[in-house]
Amino acid sequence: MTIVTFNSGRYIRPCLEAVLAQEGLAVDIVVADNASTDDTRQILGDFSGRIRTLFFSGNLGFAEAQNRAIQAGSAEWVLTLNPDVLLEPDFCRRLIEAASFDPGAGTVCGKLLAIGPGFEPLPAARIDSTGIYFTPAMRHFDRGWRQPAETYSDRIEYVFGASASAALYRRRMIEDIAVDGSFFDPDFFVYREDADVAWRAQLLGWRCIYTPSAVGRHVRTVTPENRRTLPSDINMHSVKNRFLMRVKNTTPAVVRHCWAPMLLRDLIVVGATLLWEPSSAKALWRFAQCLPRALRQRRNIMSRRRASDADLAAWFAFTPSARPVRPIAGHAARKPRLRPVAESAAP
Repeated sequence: MTIVTFNSGRYIRPCLEAVLAQEGLAVDIVVADNASTDDTRQILGDFSGRIRTLFFSGNLGFAEAQNRAIQAGSAEWVLTLNPDVLLEPDFCRRLIEAASFDPGAGTVCGKLLAIGPGFEPLPAARIDSTGIYFTPAMRHFDRGWRQPAETYSDRIEYVFGASASAALYRRRMIEDIAVDGSFFDPDFFVYREDADVAWRAQLLGWRCIYTPSAVGRHVRTVTPENRRTLPSDINMHSVKNRFLMRVKNTTPAVVRHCWAPMLLRDLIVVGATLLWEPSSAKALWRFAQCLPRALRQRRNIMSRRRASDADLAAWFAFTPSARPVRPIAGHAARKPRLRPVAESAAP
């Protein structure tokens, strides 16, 4: 299990206590701290002997800090966990059980419920995330967000990908889809790195399973509604990473299918950045700086692509019912069509 902290003193103690209370399996915990200046490091010291810690002298960003924490372990499965998540005692065991349904699954996610700041309970149980999905405008969202928990899907099913706030990744997949030795793209720094990983995993033929039996609770601090109250760097990285992700992962069928809403959203994002959020304008310059590396990564990814263009495009359908979210009935569901690498290479 890997956790990245940055001034996480408010949450890290109860988070770790819940992790250490996991039932039915041994958990190797690596915490990577991005130069916290609050009491995070003192709290981590209280868990000495029960966790391993990596202390960085500067803020490497979530993506690179997670990469280093992942590389510090060797377990078959890696759970990336945010410090503002509380896990039920059987969370990890339930994810591992769901993974056994399909050896081609590289990611498993559970049902994250919303919880208030400071881990304060909410008046009614609401969904925080049951995986992630994309719209034709290339926006990605958490499935079920804000919907009543009791009425949302209670079936095991394939989804596009998982939120890295609590995602279980198969190490074999981590090694397979890594580019330049990195699982999460360090150029992303923070935000959208999990969507980029989910898209890359789909391109390379790995599936993601959602299981409702694994339950956790997440304090969500980044939403479209509170954008104006977020640190300007987070908003800047959000803009930059939107375009980096597209450069690396978009296939021809997706472009043909989504070009109109994609272009409209791009115009809105660029216009809003230049006219109403000038603090994010440097995202365009940062994108230009990262572009050569992103293009090299694209060539690497596309030369190894295994999923068909049609299957990839289906995930970006205009209506939720048209997306290939399928229950694993009897633990066997329709699997995406895969092509040999030589046939699926794209420019």
